[in-house]
Amino acid sequence: MSMVSYHIRQYQERDHKRVVDLYSETIAELALTGSHRLLKLPRTMALLLGGPLAVLLLTGSWLLTLLAGLLLFAALQYFGKVPWLQFKVMALNSDMSDISKYYLSGPGSCFWVAESQGRVVGTVGALPVKEPALSREHLELFHLCVDSTYRGQGIAKALVRTVLQFGQDHGYRAIVLSTSSVQYAALGLYQRLGFRKTQEYFYSLTWRLNAIPFVRLVYYFPSAPVSQRSR
Repeated sequence: MSMVSYHIRQYQERDHKRVVDLYSETIAELALTGSHRLLKLPRTMALLLGGPLAVLLLTGSWLLTLLAGLLLFAALQYFGKVPWLQFKVMALNSDMSDISKYYLSGPGSCFWVAESQGRVVGTVGALPVKEPALSREHLELFHLCVDSTYRGQGIAKALVRTVLQFGQDHGYRAIVLSTSSVQYAALGLYQRLGFRKTQEYFYSLTWRLNAIPFVRLVYYFPSAPVSQRSR
């Protein structure tokens, strides 16, 4: 794919539907990846083999065994998508429901879109962290999304750099973010830009059952005290 022309600007109300659609498409893609990943886990494969085998031993019916296998496969496939779908519902009922209210109502936060030929092809947002003691020092990056047909064009990198510049201009000491451990391209990008891992955790029991931990990353600006950067 040839390089495309794009520019990054602040979010406007007219962008809302496209931003939500892009976010939903990204989550749907991750949900499919999560579902495929769950089915490949050794414990899942053992369940897919052991479950139908138990039905066969108990009933002696190949038809019931086949039906049990298909139902189990479908259930596990859906369960692999559940945490992502829950994540989507939570976002659409909170900050993504009114982006202007959440991101553009104060000077220390913002939401940007990457636009190419009049079409929104990327998004990213930034809010002060929720902890009151750090809200004036740490800015949190949210919703980095790039349309699948526009990836590999440097758009994600440009969006992250926009957040970094915004954070520095507004006097923040650090940028923080969380991303799932299976978002390999995003993790690689963040680390190449200078973010480092500080924590790995499970967002909820559902994520734990799907064996998908989240990774917390931080980028300290050079002006941040050395003692703080070593935490």
